[in-house]
Amino acid sequence: MSDISMQRGEEWLTQLLQLAGISTNVKGNLEAAPAIGVDSQEPDSYWLTIDETNLMPEQIRMLIGTGGTVLDAMQYLANSVLNLHQPEQDHTSYTVELNGYRVRRQAEISALAKTAAQEVRFSGREVEIRSLSSAERRQVHNFLKEFPDLETFSRGKEPHRNLVVRPATEPPTDPGY
Repeated sequence: MSDISMQRGEEWLTQLLQLAGISTNVKGNLEAAPAIGVDSQEPDSYWLTIDETNLMPEQIRMLIGTGGTVLDAMQYLANSVLNLHQPEQDHTSYTVELNGYRVRRQAEISALAKTAAQEVRFSGREVEIRSLSSAERRQVHNFLKEFPDLETFSRGKEPHRNLVVRPATEPPTDPGY
């Protein structure tokens, strides 16, 4: 990971915000991407943090969007545009942060995943988790795959795609043919 990639990310996001009529700074840091159930990881993602110091509360709400949709869209664009025409080995992961949203949301997702796992183990029935972005569903899938007694899959179509957690079904040991 290079300082050039971080600088490109900072400049790109600053310019995107200026095009939207928002003049603020963006600070880049090399950090671990959000992961459920992992206390510390190697830094592997550039966090592009939008400075909220001079933003009005309504600007912050608008930039985060309902359920983080605007922040997610900016992050998707950053990862798509900044990695365009880059060799695969040079692809960089960017996380766009504003006002601590990502950190708070990660705690919420972690609690949802743990609660769903406990409920499935207690009841023996599947639990459906709603209102997760595709990236958040992927985080829960990756976290819960560590538990062999549980399985996860997604059900439905966007924007109503949900994550399902259920007891793992064991494949037959002898199919009989």
